[in-house]
Amino acid sequence: MHLAAKVIIAFVALIHIYILWLEMFAWLTRARKVFRTLPQEMFYPTKAMAANQGLYNGFLAAGLIWSLLITNTAWSINVAAFFLGCVFVAGLYGAYSVQKKILFVQAIPAALGIVAIYLL
Repeated sequence: MHLAAKVIIAFVALIHIYILWLEMFAWLTRARKVFRTLPQEMFYPTKAMAANQGLYNGFLAAGLIWSLLITNTAWSINVAAFFLGCVFVAGLYGAYSVQKKILFVQAIPAALGIVAIYLL
């Protein structure tokens, strides 16, 4: 796999590690500043739900990191494509159902990763 594709995959994984941290560990502190569309009084009641979402973001990051550690090129590409595809679909749905900004934070970086692994 080309170095540029690996860098994009690592970047997408880092985004999801950051989201994991926000949703699991900083929901009542830093996340209030990041997720400004959610009313302040909703953070405490949604803490458990956010932590669950954070865990799923962690699984996406783990899959992307795993794809970078696989030495067989074909398997590495397949695993990366699967997890980038999951991120892309989640980003599209999030942009549609929650906030348009998610398209730029999640879906587009994942799409760039998919393009990079197949075109570079």
